[in-house]
Amino acid sequence: MEEKDLKEIEKRFGYKNVNAWTRISEEEKKRVFEFAEGYKEFMTECKTERETAEKIIKIAEEHGFIDIEKVTNLKPGSKVYYNNKGKSVVLAVIGKESMQKGIKAVASHIDSPRIDLKPNPLYEEGGLALFKTHYYGGIKKYQWVTIPLALHGVVIKSNGEKINIVVGEDEGDPVLYITDLLPHLGKDQMEKKASEAVTGEALNALVGSMPLSEEVSVKPNILKYLNEKYGIVEEDLLSAELELVPAYKPRDVGFDRSMIAAYGQDDRVSAYTSLKAILEIGVPERTAVAIFADKEEVGSMGNTGLQSRFFENVIAEILEKYEGSTDIKLRRLMANSEMLSADVNAAFDPTYPEVSEKQNTAYLGNGVCITKYTGSRGKAGANDANAEFVGKVRRLFNENGVIWQVGELGKVDMGGGGTVAQYAANYGMEVLDCGVALLSMHAPYELSSKVDVYMAYRAYKVFMEKD
Repeated sequence: MEEKDLKEIEKRFGYKNVNAWTRISEEEKKRVFEFAEGYKEFMTECKTERETAEKIIKIAEEHGFIDIEKVTNLKPGSKVYYNNKGKSVVLAVIGKESMQKGIKAVASHIDSPRIDLKPNPLYEEGGLALFKTHYYGGIKKYQWVTIPLALHGVVIKSNGEKINIVVGEDEGDPVLYITDLLPHLGKDQMEKKASEAVTGEALNALVGSMPLSEEVSVKPNILKYLNEKYGIVEEDLLSAELELVPAYKPRDVGFDRSMIAAYGQDDRVSAYTSLKAILEIGVPERTAVAIFADKEEVGSMGNTGLQSRFFENVIAEILEKYEGSTDIKLRRLMANSEMLSADVNAAFDPTYPEVSEKQNTAYLGNGVCITKYTGSRGKAGANDANAEFVGKVRRLFNENGVIWQVGELGKVDMGGGGTVAQYAANYGMEVLDCGVALLSMHAPYELSSKVDVYMAYRAYKVFMEKD
């Protein structure tokens, strides 16, 4: 058989992962870059789960979504939202079909790795005032030293008043800072493993160095500032949620501006793209739902994470207000539902090729990534999607111009990770992980491709609109 015949066979019957930029028109490239500007603006404003939930609700209300608690009856086309304690949100557009036939859901999470303040954080040592911290989620601790940090969060005063705090984002703001050893004195540190070079207890953030007077130390000056600026006292910090996040703004990367660097793209890239998708759908056949969950980075625990009953509770309420709810109706609805677990995966990094199996890894710029299973080593902790559902999603994407690829999180036995997929699958619904591949995931500045971000939006919209 001649070489040209072999190439024709491979072209007709083989599978090849192709860069998405080469498969879209010049007109669609313009849409990709326009979409990226809205995404960067969203990421600039949404550095924490509380800020993201607030922003999602604001945008949803502007597009006609109504608080489910203010609605008594629902009909096809009704748009409602549920605010779960200001830290997770559910949006729904009621479909034409009975909800017992199942919903079409896209679930993302809006928390990201960060550094939290301890409950009693403020102390003084060596003429400096510092905050003690406890990191949140999986981070490389050495990446968080010597970078500008912003402080975001809330303080609840003894009278119940909530004080919102954001410091370090405006150009004129001060930032906070975690020190590191200079190379001249870091010999012992540099001989340690990377995971031990900076310890969790060493992530102490500098907050001041100026005493009120020669007789008074630095800490009272910080307390005075906090009281004058926010009306709080030190005990109020015991009932606070304050988070240190990188004070970076999203930026274009590359001479061609094809990539985006931003903090928190895991997983607010999925939140933004699924939000845009559900805002734009009409009246779907099956009820469309977008879930924006908290606590994924620490195992989806707590009453705002997807291991809690909040998602089930809001679906039960929607069912009750649409066609009447019973336990069996709710169970039937959940078991008949389909979900895309909208979470990121790791893109192939040519600087570190040894961690990836090239035939089954995602590549930056090759479209939205389908991940059949996550977990670690022997697929432990994974939701391994059924072949039938993978085939259905693949058909939907192919028929509607969604450029996609497949990927898994590193080589077998190299590492792995998890998403919210397994918790949704516990209801019996079909679930598949689908999201943007990132470089430098969980770093203070993560990298994505603009075309992948756009294809994620296209994927979620097609999934919720069509059956």
